Amino acid sequence: MKKRIPVLMDSGIRGGADVLKALALGAKAVLVGKPICFGLGSAGSEGVTKVLTILRKEFEMAMALSGRTTIASIDRSVIWNNNQV
Repeated sequence: MKKRIPVLMDSGIRGGADVLKALALGAKAVLVGKPICFGLGSAGSEGVTKVLTILRKEFEMAMALSGRTTIASIDRSVIWNNNQV
């Protein structure tokens, strides 16, 4: 039996494409504290709601542009490497 440690990504997440990349590289969850703090500081709870809505829409768009229809279908193949050209 393989024991696995779940990876949580926390740092540098600023948009939905960052969430997609973190999941593609193996993260089981993505933490978005700083964008939420920015939303809270600028517009209170409404700002937090707006930030989360924007992140979700950006993530959904990144999934669509990469041809992924489910989170489970996100894998390393969505990461493009200039060295592979």
